[in-house]
Amino acid sequence: MRVAAIGDIHLDEHRRGTMQLLFSQISEQADVLVLAGDLTNHGTPAEAKVVVEELAGCQIPVVAVLGNHDYESNAADELRDILKSAHISLLDEESFIHGNIGFVGLKGFMGGFGRYILTPFGELDIKRFVQVTVDDALHLEGMLSNLETDRKIVVLHYAPIPDTVIGEPPEIFPFLGCSRLSHPIDNFQVDAVFHGHAHHGTPAAKTAAGVPVYNVAYPLMAKHFPDQPYRLVEV
Repeated sequence: MRVAAIGDIHLDEHRRGTMQLLFSQISEQADVLVLAGDLTNHGTPAEAKVVVEELAGCQIPVVAVLGNHDYESNAADELRDILKSAHISLLDEESFIHGNIGFVGLKGFMGGFGRYILTPFGELDIKRFVQVTVDDALHLEGMLSNLETDRKIVVLHYAPIPDTVIGEPPEIFPFLGCSRLSHPIDNFQVDAVFHGHAHHGTPAAKTAAGVPVYNVAYPLMAKHFPDQPYRLVEV
């Protein structure tokens, strides 16, 4: 099965009509399209409608997670309704099964990587901050444990490893993802991970257990693969 993935398309009213051709081309090349967050620029319902319009020519199943930009206007529930009305599967609500492949995902959050990961110590605000990613990791673990498919794919917005954010300023690495998200990925021997968010990161790397991780942020894809600004992976 061929999976196409792209994130950080940041669509708004000013970009209406700019991605229809690309999505039509993707449906000719792939069997499933993955959208790795930041579908909109400011998270408004009007922008979500632009996303739906741009995807109108896509003839394959579309699965997605929301990104931080999609929460900007505190209208995430409305965005979800608009996207689901266009038969886009939102992975943080339910898994998507296509053939022998199961897709799960969520937005994820920040917190840092490896020995520099933020720990829940000190002020209550820090403990609440850390708990977001702890909860996400547990949620991802639960979704993976419920999959009975031969193959498993995880979709995130934030990065689960530091290697795919290399290229961004090191000072902002802790705000681009959290390695807590990589633990369930490795434990369940996931076949591939797609994420976005790091526009100037690195296109691909692997977790500690060797799971392929792809940064599919559109600005990064357009820079490295201008003739095909999305990742196409055969699973």
